[in-house]
Amino acid sequence: MTAKETLGNVEKALEEIRPFLISDGGNIKLLSIENNVVSVELEGACVSCSVNQMTLKNGVEAIIKKHAPQIEKVINVS
Repeated sequence: MTAKETLGNVEKALEEIRPFLISDGGNIKLLSIENNVVSVELEGACVSCSVNQMTLKNGVEAIIKKHAPQIEKVINVS
């Protein structure tokens, strides 16, 4: 899979999860994809949410891996 295809798949995954984050007063921004690691920035209410790491792993990372299986992990860069 090319870098462009990976980017497209990661963007699709974020679009899938973004409405849920927005409904809770948050959002997510893609910062980069390097060496199969996606860097994102949680925004709004997600920044101070006590379960944001669980959301990142069980929600965001799971959906991204569904769309782009080569992704190894997702990290939040704040």
